[in-house]
Amino acid sequence: MLKIQKAIIFALLGMSSLSACSDTLNGAEVKVSQDNQKITSEVFVEDDGIPWGMAWLPSGDLLITMRDGELRMVKEGKLLEQHIQGLPEIAVKSQGGLLDVILHPDYEKNGWIYLSYSKQDANDNMSTAIMRAKLDGMRLVEQQDIYVAEAYGDRGVHFGSRLAFDNEGFLYFSIGDRGKRDINPQDITRDAGKIYRIHDDGRIPSDNPFVGQEKAKAAIYSYGHRNPQGMVKHPKTGAIWTHEHGPRGGDEVNIIGKGKNYGWPVISYGVNYSGTSFTDLTAKEGMEQPLWYWDPSIAPSGMIFVEGDKYPQWKGQLLVGSMKFGYLVMLTLDGEKVLKEEVVKDDLIRVRSISQGPDGLIYLGIDGKGIYRLKP
Repeated sequence: MLKIQKAIIFALLGMSSLSACSDTLNGAEVKVSQDNQKITSEVFVEDDGIPWGMAWLPSGDLLITMRDGELRMVKEGKLLEQHIQGLPEIAVKSQGGLLDVILHPDYEKNGWIYLSYSKQDANDNMSTAIMRAKLDGMRLVEQQDIYVAEAYGDRGVHFGSRLAFDNEGFLYFSIGDRGKRDINPQDITRDAGKIYRIHDDGRIPSDNPFVGQEKAKAAIYSYGHRNPQGMVKHPKTGAIWTHEHGPRGGDEVNIIGKGKNYGWPVISYGVNYSGTSFTDLTAKEGMEQPLWYWDPSIAPSGMIFVEGDKYPQWKGQLLVGSMKFGYLVMLTLDGEKVLKEEVVKDDLIRVRSISQGPDGLIYLGIDGKGIYRLKP
């Protein structure tokens, strides 16, 4: 509860000089400090689609997943007109499409690329699928679905779909509640509303928390999630951090723990989009409190820990994109505590994805604009 009290204090008293919460709550114009104003944004490549994920190849080329079902490549600073071929059939509807992309930690040895996408069944219902493939020129080969959630439905929302590898080589991925908040997130016998952990080939680790429990989905690592669209490994601790969309209010940052219940929808700091309440609880025994939350929502998407020396004032801190307000938020950390929150770059429209390139620069996927990079 102390972490939440801190979040409330910062939001209400403005102790974070550039807090997104306080600026929004007080109706104030977002202002970026002079130091951060020196960091400028420039167009890297232009595209009018939705750049959902980015992954850098050892060559320095950049793979971009476009939600409309295209896998694109940036080579020598130019977005190639030719699309990468060999993708599976992708259900592009509402929030569904081609979603995240990540390389295997030993990519240079094995060549595996991992993608998440919305998959359609014979009845035109959709679910989240995780696949891997290899790149042969401009074509994917050896395609394999390694996890397909049994969460088919006709609603095109809450696919989750962020991907991350931990230090032991396990693949983590998120699947949102698929718009069925009262059915999926709290039931470990059902997919959706979960964070999953599998081997790189799709096998289930024997030490996953629900292995051996009757009817449980053995790939589940944590549950009680709404729609996590940010996931990253902490560069020092190796822990998997996520953020997820709340309803109206209650966007959260969490550190994922084995077998833990993150509460959705039993506890929440948000309300229905209509403004009505769906729960009176913000805490309950056996359910995790968020490390940080936003109220009102910022619609977070994408996150990274800043490494290297290109942005010394940001080094070691957590950057989160906001689709709702079109800015970049930095959470200043002391271990697993958030000390303050700042808007460090604004006027970015909808920030969908964030990546730090091999050149140390930060790249932002901006809906309808393409990829921007931040120049220190």
